[in-house]
Amino acid sequence: MARLKKIKVGIVGCGAIGGSLARMIKKDLSPFFKLAAFCDPREDRARNLLKLWPQAKVLPVSALIRSCDLVIESASAAVSGEIAELTLRAGKSILAMSIGGILGKEKELARIAEKKGGRFLLPSGAICGLDGIRALSLAGISSLTLNTYKPPAALVGAPYLKERGIDLSGITQETLVFSGNAKEAVKAFPQNINVVALLQIASGVCVQVKIWARPGLQKNIHEIQVLSAAANLKIQCENSASPDNPKTSYLAILSAAAALKGFSQAVRVGA
Repeated sequence: MARLKKIKVGIVGCGAIGGSLARMIKKDLSPFFKLAAFCDPREDRARNLLKLWPQAKVLPVSALIRSCDLVIESASAAVSGEIAELTLRAGKSILAMSIGGILGKEKELARIAEKKGGRFLLPSGAICGLDGIRALSLAGISSLTLNTYKPPAALVGAPYLKERGIDLSGITQETLVFSGNAKEAVKAFPQNINVVALLQIASGVCVQVKIWARPGLQKNIHEIQVLSAAANLKIQCENSASPDNPKTSYLAILSAAAALKGFSQAVRVGA
């Protein structure tokens, strides 16, 4: 039996998420993938990952894209759209983690991917049920709402809170922090609410979102309600925080690893 050629992977953004994915590739996915390059504005973080894969290189974004088959973007919403476009225009594939920066650009990026032959992967992140939501979009979705509950500490540093001088450290009861649509939410909380961008991309409808801060909460909770002529869905996800980053759900990192595994296999389940 012919030996499969390993897929060369580059990681842009070598913080908690990028580092976690690099370790998962090393531990569980090395038969399929080879880490070829790392890139981060903080070069020390990129060089730290060379301990996992000494054969890899630290490269600027453009050189990383040229040297890899698949780019993992785990940088930030501020640059994810640009990185995705550069990658897809080069005919390469990308797995984007900062989905908030993709919202509004997804159709153009999909068009580029189709034209150039790359693949545009958006993992399901911190929620489940996207396959059902995508299916219902074919029948028409009349309403999709998201209520997200987070520990106050997980929201610290969000632009929305900074601009309004909102301090959540002293709250003693569950507090509604934000109410609006998907585009407003990803702008207000670019590091916290990638799930709403995924929901809007999957459903094709305007998602209404409320974000709550709940003192004492140990998990990130997402409650999704979908109304359609074909079916109504109620989805609740109670996610433990990533061991490396309290602002990221562990499930989001696992979903990216599962998407990578699916990228390398012939059988795909539930998509």
